[in-house]
Amino acid sequence: MSTPKKIAFIGLGVMGGPMAGHLAKAGHQLTVFNRTPAKAAQWVANHPNHNSATTPAEAAAKADLVFLCVGKDEDVREVVTGEQGILKTLKAGSLIIDHTTASATLAKEMATACLKQQIHFLDAPVSGGEQGAINGQLTVMVGGDETAYNAAEPLMQLFAKAVTYMGEAGAGQMTKMVNQICIGGLVQALAEGLNFADKAGLDQQKVIDVISLGAAGSWQMNNRHKTMISDEYEHGFAVDWMRKDFAICLDQARALDAQLPVTALVDQFYAEVQQQGGGRWDTSSLLRRMRAFKPNLK
Repeated sequence: MSTPKKIAFIGLGVMGGPMAGHLAKAGHQLTVFNRTPAKAAQWVANHPNHNSATTPAEAAAKADLVFLCVGKDEDVREVVTGEQGILKTLKAGSLIIDHTTASATLAKEMATACLKQQIHFLDAPVSGGEQGAINGQLTVMVGGDETAYNAAEPLMQLFAKAVTYMGEAGAGQMTKMVNQICIGGLVQALAEGLNFADKAGLDQQKVIDVISLGAAGSWQMNNRHKTMISDEYEHGFAVDWMRKDFAICLDQARALDAQLPVTALVDQFYAEVQQQGGGRWDTSSLLRRMRAFKPNLK
C-alpha cells in the first residue's frame, strides 16, 4: 500500500459507514463526522484507533483529503461551504471526493468554490447499494479534474469493483442520472412481468429461471425477483431516495430538452407507493403497488 493518508469522512449512513470502513481496514487514518453523533461514536467503537469530530471543519483540519457521502444538494453545500464546513480548515492542495448522488449543477458549483482555495472537488456518485458498499463492490463514476482523479482513484478502488473517469465537473452526476433512469424502467418492467405471470397462473420462479437466461435478464431480475415474489421490500434502495434522484434527473432533462417519459411515469408510480406508506420500502415495491391496484370497472 502507498503511504497511509489522513482522511476525513463525512456521512456514515448505510453507504458511507462501510465505505469508510474499507479505507480504515486498508491502513488509512480516519476522522469521521456524522450529523447524528451516535452514528459517528458507533463507527469509532467498531474501528478502534480512529477518531470522530464534532463538525466537518474539525474533521478536515488535519486531513490530506475528504470523502463525502451525505443525502442531497443542500447537505453537500452545508458541509463544504457552510459556517462549519470543510473549506474553513482544509489546506490548499487537498482534495474533496463527493460520493453523494446530487445534481450536476451542485457539482460544478462546489468545484468552482473549492478551486478558489486551490482545492479540487470530484463528483463521484456510486451504484451498487448497501451490499455493494459492505462488500467493496461499488461502481463509481467520477467528474472533475483528471489529475485529481488519478490521485484519488487508488483510494476509491478500496471499496469499488469499477472506478471510471467520465469527464469534467458534473459528468459523474450526469452518469449517475443515466444509471437511475435505466433502473427505474427495468424495475417497472420486472414488476409488470411478475404481475402478469401471477395473473396468468404461471409459476413465477420458473418463469424467471427461464427468461433470466435470455435477453430479458438483468441485475434487477437476478437480485430482486425472489423478494418481489415473496412481497418483501426491505432489501435495497428506498423509494424516498429514488424519488429524490428522479427529481434531479427530470430537472436536468428539462434543461437539456431530453425526453424521459418512462422515468416521469415511474416517478408517479413511486409517489403512489409513498402514499401507501412505502417511502422506506425498496424500489422493487413497484410490484406491491400493482398488486394493490383495483381497476375501475364502472
